[in-house]
Amino acid sequence: MLIRRFSLTTAALDSIFRHHHLRLLTTESNQPLPPPPSPVNPDHLLRVCTILYQQQYSEDSRLHSKLSSCGFHITHEFFLQVCNKFPYSWRPVYRFFQYIQQTAHSQFAHTSVSFNKMLDVIGKSRNLDLFWDTVQEMGNLGLVNDKTFIIVLKTLAAARELKKCVQFFHLMNGYRCEYSVERLNKVVESLCRSKLVEEAKFVVMKLKECIKPSGVTYGLLVKGFCDVGDMIEASKLWNLMVDEGFEPGIDVFEKMMETFFKRNEYDEAMKVFQTMRVKRMDDLGLSTYRLVMDWMCKRGKIAQAKMMFDEMSKRGIEADNLTIGSLIYGLLARGRVNEAYIVAESIDRPDISVYHGLIKGLLRLRRASEATQVFREMIKRGCEPTMHTYIMLLQGHLGKRGRKGRDPLVNFDTIFVGGLVKAGKSLEATKYVERTMKGGLEVPRFDYNKFLHYHSNEEGVIMFEEIGKKLREAGLVDLADIFERYGKKMATRERRRNGEVEP
Repeated sequence: MLIRRFSLTTAALDSIFRHHHLRLLTTESNQPLPPPPSPVNPDHLLRVCTILYQQQYSEDSRLHSKLSSCGFHITHEFFLQVCNKFPYSWRPVYRFFQYIQQTAHSQFAHTSVSFNKMLDVIGKSRNLDLFWDTVQEMGNLGLVNDKTFIIVLKTLAAARELKKCVQFFHLMNGYRCEYSVERLNKVVESLCRSKLVEEAKFVVMKLKECIKPSGVTYGLLVKGFCDVGDMIEASKLWNLMVDEGFEPGIDVFEKMMETFFKRNEYDEAMKVFQTMRVKRMDDLGLSTYRLVMDWMCKRGKIAQAKMMFDEMSKRGIEADNLTIGSLIYGLLARGRVNEAYIVAESIDRPDISVYHGLIKGLLRLRRASEATQVFREMIKRGCEPTMHTYIMLLQGHLGKRGRKGRDPLVNFDTIFVGGLVKAGKSLEATKYVERTMKGGLEVPRFDYNKFLHYHSNEEGVIMFEEIGKKLREAGLVDLADIFERYGKKMATRERRRNGEVEP
């Protein structure tokens, strides 16, 4: 069955969703590009880094003599490039720093950027004594900024030096870096992003007398605990935030709901949503409706999703293609194929989210051939598939073979059988596989993502073309089209960037 052409008007959608108009929401970025860094002589950089590595344990006089004989020109960018060459080794970087300090390089002055770079390297190598000394030197020089706070707190928190985390704020306050809730929020956000939310909470509570937390601070902690799956602690902080007179932001509400949805606690998520509808109805926007409708459609609650859609439209909020894609998938998941097509055909400018909703829903109904026709249609309409599109289609046609997870025995058998085949002992390999299969050993799940990644090169272009020919000869036209298109458009970086490939 071929997909119907997208030729209907929005009148077709009115019969299902009561005269709602759909449009594509887009955003544009006008940020200027950063200026290019000053050029660095690669030969000098290689020579200096080689000396630093080979002579890192030598005496200062020998190391300085070797470096001075290179004739390199020290610049800010040169120092940063040296740090990049040793991201986890503090000794070469710090000895190069000492060399610059002790020799006559009056034209070069360190900045907060160069100090932060070196501090990051020292922190990653876990030399905490030198790390703390460097921090104090930066404070004396007045080179501490917000980036320094983030580097120091992430390093100390990861090393479980929680008292020093708090001590650092007091120390920097003595160096004219006054207590600031904005700076604290940046630190908390960075720690939560690194899954160090327990440490972030400790710092906030210990500094409460000096830095009063704001609603943003508590919101970041709530979202951090949601990310690590600790909903009990997230709820406690939520209640503490409300008790102190702060109103949770929309992003905090949405994070709580999303986490409950992911934990299959649907009723708890809807309780949060109902609370938001009662207390913050005016702040309820498209992103919240989209989140709730998406999970409703995933659970097959298409009637409730339609009610949300009606409520959203009555309030004058126009649906975007992500929301419509979720509705399409929900309709297909319930077997309402005709209605899903009517919704899709009613969109004037369908994008990748709409097509993915169609493809994912059709594959769930085991209509792989029809999903491939959607794939062809999206290409004809100028919507380029992504890696996710190809993986979905391959899984729909070939299935999710095997099971998830690692098994050392399976990995050994894979290597052993591969070795027998390469040695030309196919008969022995076949017998071994037969014995293994009769023994009941499970086969690991085939990773389509790795398969496409490993063959994404110029040789892969030829391979996918040959695969397409062989599959077409065998009558597997759908798979042939998928592999050939991937080879033409996605197999190399240059092909992905070039959008002039004919469909």
